[in-house]
Amino acid sequence: MIIIGEKINSTLKAVRPAIESYDEAVIAGLAKSQAEAGADYLDVNAGMFNQDEPDRLEWLINTVQSTVKTPLAIDSPSPAAIERGLKANKNGKPIVNSITDEKKRFGEILPLILKYKTGVIALCMDDSGMPEDAKGRVLIARSLIGKLTKEGVPISDIYIDPLVRPIGTGPHYGIAALDTIKAVKSEYPDAHIACGLSNISFGLPARKLINQTFLVAAMASGMDGAILDPMDKKIMSFIYASEALLGIDDYCGEYLGRYREGLIEF
Repeated sequence: MIIIGEKINSTLKAVRPAIESYDEAVIAGLAKSQAEAGADYLDVNAGMFNQDEPDRLEWLINTVQSTVKTPLAIDSPSPAAIERGLKANKNGKPIVNSITDEKKRFGEILPLILKYKTGVIALCMDDSGMPEDAKGRVLIARSLIGKLTKEGVPISDIYIDPLVRPIGTGPHYGIAALDTIKAVKSEYPDAHIACGLSNISFGLPARKLINQTFLVAAMASGMDGAILDPMDKKIMSFIYASEALLGIDDYCGEYLGRYREGLIEF
C-alpha cells in the first residue's frame, strides 16, 4: 500500500496558522511524525494562500526536506506553484497532485510531468465535470492513461483517483468509487489507484469508522494507494491486516513485524 501523508495541508485548521506564520517547528514535526509512521510520500499543500502560494509552497517543501528524505506529493491547483515546488524538490521522484482530463488542466500539467519526470495523480473528471457513475469515470481513466502513456509517462507513474465523494450526499457514491477501482485495476494492473480516503465520510458522525470500512472494501477492490493520516494507528492497522488477508503480505511478515513493534492497534 502506497501511503501519502495528508497532514501538511493548508486546508487543515490546525496547520494553516503554522504555514501563515512560517512556523518551521510545526511543519518539521508533522513531516517527521508522518515519515516515522510509515508514509511513503508527504503531500504538501499551500493552496489556501492564493496571493503568494508559490512562495509558501516552496517554503513548505524546503522545510520538509530539511527534516526528512521522504518523497513529496506536490499538491496545488496552480501550475505555477507546482512548478516552483518541482524546482525546489530534492527528495527524489515526486508525485504531482493532480491532473484531470479537462483540456486546460491537462495542457498545463502534462509539460511539468514530462519535464521533471514525476508521478501523477490523475482524477477521473473532464470538462463535463465529475461523472456520477463508474462507467463515466472508467472512460475518463482510459482517456487519461492513453494520453499520458502516449506522451511517454510510464503507466507505473500514474495514480488514478476514482473520485471518492461523500456517501452522505449520495448513496451510490461508495459503490461508484469501488466499481471504478475494480474496473481500472482489472484493465490496467500496472497503474496505481490513489484516493483521498476521508472524503467518503465527510459530514457524517464517527467518520473514522466509515473510513476504516471503506479502506478495507477499496483494498479488496484493488486500491493500492491512499492519501490519509499515517499517524492514525488504527487505520494503519487495518492496512496491515488487509494486506495479510489479501495475500499482499507474504506469510503475514509485515503484519507480524508491525505487531511486534507495537504498531498494531485493535
